[in-house]
Amino acid sequence: MTGVTVGDVVGALEAAYPPRLAESWDSVGLVCGDTGEPVERVLFAVDATAAVVDEAIDWGAHVLVVHHPLLLRGVDTVAASTPKGALVHRLIRAGGALFTAHTNADSADPGVSDALAQALGLTVTGPLEPKPAGSVDEWTVQVPRSHADAVLAALFEAGAGGSGHYRDCATRVPSAGQFRPVAGANPAAGAVGELEVVEQEQLAVVAPPGRRAAVLAALRAAHPYESPAFQVTERAALPSGLGLGRVGELTRPETLRAFTARVRAALPGTAWGVRAAGDPERMIRTVAVCGGAGDSFLGTVTRLGVDAYVTADLRHHPADEHLRAGGPALVDAAHWATEFPWCAQAERVVRTALPDLTTRVSTIRTDPWTLGAADC
Repeated sequence: MTGVTVGDVVGALEAAYPPRLAESWDSVGLVCGDTGEPVERVLFAVDATAAVVDEAIDWGAHVLVVHHPLLLRGVDTVAASTPKGALVHRLIRAGGALFTAHTNADSADPGVSDALAQALGLTVTGPLEPKPAGSVDEWTVQVPRSHADAVLAALFEAGAGGSGHYRDCATRVPSAGQFRPVAGANPAAGAVGELEVVEQEQLAVVAPPGRRAAVLAALRAAHPYESPAFQVTERAALPSGLGLGRVGELTRPETLRAFTARVRAALPGTAWGVRAAGDPERMIRTVAVCGGAGDSFLGTVTRLGVDAYVTADLRHHPADEHLRAGGPALVDAAHWATEFPWCAQAERVVRTALPDLTTRVSTIRTDPWTLGAADC
């Protein structure tokens, strides 16, 4: 066995696609499975359909990683008598875990739309709808040098000291502190009425704002003083590469006709195919993309002034009104096809973090449309 567990796979994926990036209505993370179970094989797909679950079980995958949640809205049962419940039961009986990265993978950097942009040969310049990096607290603590290691360990255990892919991060600066206990004090060092000078360290760590209560409790429990000296400041949310969709550029301009052919060649084939709206001879250089359904961004791409917008699930009236208003050309592909490139990205995330695992991307087409006019 590899020594890798389901928990290790979950940790690698959540580091790349933080759950905090998910939309409030979404459901992401481990759907079923035991984080302590060993893992040798991981399968990646857009959807956990019956055919994909069959493939996972037949191949002996210990974890199935998908983009679309199997269980999302209005779920009050996973009984084996229900279609989705039956899939969960089959995975559990086979010793398989199911993990979902949905809108958190959409907003991650890199994420779903980065994979789509890369497939189309675009150089990404930024998100379509930016999401600022979350705020973070910085804790500055004065502690006697003799207790610095213990206090730091307690802060780490409470959730401080993390930044991106790094843990146990801190700044430690030697210093000297002084205090004079007065009547009513119960000093750990020195005596009431006398000035005490102590060799100490100034510790600085970062922590999520949501961990304030835990960090404060850990600080007070581990610090030797009855009144520890500390300060907490909150860094403002900063611009980042996080957010939904991406904007990018082609190496050289090409017509909408040629660009549409580019999209069709870059994405897996489906019955839906690829269709475009706009003047076929319009020149395309700047392109916005959004993996999955993206008609909510029609106004955004118009304001940005891009030449074309690639997404899925576009409807007749919004598309018609968009073009009448002078918006960019539209390229509409199948929902599944625009998100399929992400599977390879997620596979790279796991293989980079856990190189001993065997991984593969399912080639089963989970697009629900099975027949197009060209097939008749």
